[in-house]
Amino acid sequence: MDLLNTLVDKGLRRESPTREEALAVLATSDDDLLDVVAAAGKVRRHWFGRRVKLNYLVNLKSGLCPEDCSYCSQRLGSKAEILKYTWLKPDQASQAAAAGVAGGAKRVCLVASGRGPTDRDVDRVSDTIKAIKEQNEAVEVCACLGLLSDGQAERLREAGADAYNHNLNTSEATYGDITTTHTYADRVDTVNKAHAAGLSACSGLIAGMGESDEDLVDVVFSLRELDPDSVPVNFLIPMEGTPLAKEWHLTPQRCLRILAMTRFVCPDVEVRIAGGREVHLRTMQPLALHLANSIFLGDYLTSEGQAGRADLEMIADAGFEVEGAGEVTLPEHRVAGRGGCGSHGEGGGCGSHGESEGCGSSHEGGSVCGSVPAEGGCGSASPAGPAVAGEPRTDLVAVRRRGAGTDLAPNA
Repeated sequence: MDLLNTLVDKGLRRESPTREEALAVLATSDDDLLDVVAAAGKVRRHWFGRRVKLNYLVNLKSGLCPEDCSYCSQRLGSKAEILKYTWLKPDQASQAAAAGVAGGAKRVCLVASGRGPTDRDVDRVSDTIKAIKEQNEAVEVCACLGLLSDGQAERLREAGADAYNHNLNTSEATYGDITTTHTYADRVDTVNKAHAAGLSACSGLIAGMGESDEDLVDVVFSLRELDPDSVPVNFLIPMEGTPLAKEWHLTPQRCLRILAMTRFVCPDVEVRIAGGREVHLRTMQPLALHLANSIFLGDYLTSEGQAGRADLEMIADAGFEVEGAGEVTLPEHRVAGRGGCGSHGEGGGCGSHGESEGCGSSHEGGSVCGSVPAEGGCGSASPAGPAVAGEPRTDLVAVRRRGAGTDLAPNA
């Protein structure tokens, strides 16, 4: 297929595809899907080999957010029966982080619900970052606390934070349809504040909220312009008790096309499969590793993921390897020049930084049941029946009842 050959050539040169080419990837047929995966896989392997970076979420403060993001179980007015608790103490957060590091995670993502941190909140998180770094000096720490005020990104950097996550989530044109308590411009401003403070920016999207192909392409091209080091791709988990609880638009094939399009637009950036991979990719998760070079290990903020052990087995069985603490994730040109997708000249890059989850306006991940080991399973999810093509898999969604904020061991 000429389209795929062109996209591979552009990806190897860090050159941006056209909008028409990106839209064409999303419009490919199921008959062409494996060709699309193979083509995007060439770009992924060129820049990242067969390494998979593991990230681990710690929900520092859960629920009771004043923002009204429609997709979020922690939102204002949410009826979702999630865990609700105030700030974890630094030693509690450090213990939770240690479980993820022991499971192979290279980065710990510290998330707190809310519009944005107060200066006192920044002090709390700074103490937590220091506690984690004292226990695991080499671990990367990414903060995800919502909208930042002037000077807060610098303070987090001084405390030892390596990255900051704040997702764009959807296109600017449709942003007001999912959130009214802050704006798309507010999100862009926070990503830029993280950049200016010297933090590695992480910013991504949520697919499956009823958006069009054009919206998906718009947000990924906007991310490229923001130039993040990592782009998490979330797949909406329609949580009961949220306005989007009935929005089941995704298939495994659609998810793979979205990941492939993101890889072609941001070829040399850490593309992370984030919330919802278990629910929507299901048995196709191993194929997605040919497109993305990063995943979350274990559970998400308020929902459960598949067993951490199952994640590791999946990576090994698919012929990939977990990225070690001593390995550099990004290609050399991005580490040296802080950029590199080609859209801004030699130093330009891909997107905005952010982790995938949290910050009041972030999205929740999913869970997978049935085949996972009992010790890492799906908690309160109902037993899975026979799968029917096209039917919503509500049985794969389970509220997190273990790990941070509980007395039960985490899933890592």
